[in-house]
Amino acid sequence: MKELVHMLELKNLTKILGDKVILRNVSLSLDRGESLAVVGPNGAGKSTFFKCTVGLLRPTSGEVYLDGELISKNSMSVKQKIGFLGHESYLYSTLTPLENLKFYGKLYKIKEADKKSAELLKEVGLHLFRDMPVRSFSRGMVQRLSIARVLLAEPEILMLDEPHTGLDVEAAYLLNRILKEKQRRGTAILMISHDFEQVQELADRVAVLSKGKIADTMAIRQGSNLEALKEWYEKAVKGA
Repeated sequence: MKELVHMLELKNLTKILGDKVILRNVSLSLDRGESLAVVGPNGAGKSTFFKCTVGLLRPTSGEVYLDGELISKNSMSVKQKIGFLGHESYLYSTLTPLENLKFYGKLYKIKEADKKSAELLKEVGLHLFRDMPVRSFSRGMVQRLSIARVLLAEPEILMLDEPHTGLDVEAAYLLNRILKEKQRRGTAILMISHDFEQVQELADRVAVLSKGKIADTMAIRQGSNLEALKEWYEKAVKGA
């Protein structure tokens, strides 16, 4: 019988900085077309978890596998499957949205990059602003363009750190619609968030990270109660 290969698998991930243990034996898996949200209090290690998972930080011990392959510092072929959205936009403020996307299109050798760039700007609601310099954009507009940048290479897994930050209600709805469509087509989604409404809206499963370890995980079902989710979270944090 063929062994199941997860899209993402973390095995006993540990990160020590100085004399402080930031992450402690974190193990999680994520399959194609699945959405997993990681939540936790401030100082729980979420940012370090995210950086280790996307390959920006090397764990002290443990492994991160992407589609069955070990992510290492130089594994560019593996990392190309990842689209990650962090706190940095990685956009050039003097360029326009169209110029930014065309630049990344050439960088990642994307076929029909100009056409895809124009389509994505329409999808994220920035078509009318395509020729304005990014430096004139609001935080929400920059976040929309960052989302377009992430989607340009059609990654197999999306890793999103607080993706709804700076978005108004309309933009958040737009992002959720895009993510659900990507998930329906088989894209795996890992999301760090503190917004329980968005977690309930998007995630199939939730993991609580507290004191550097996974305190508990739970499957989310359609029509689940938001207050029950919050109560479960509080209980998991207290028990960590």
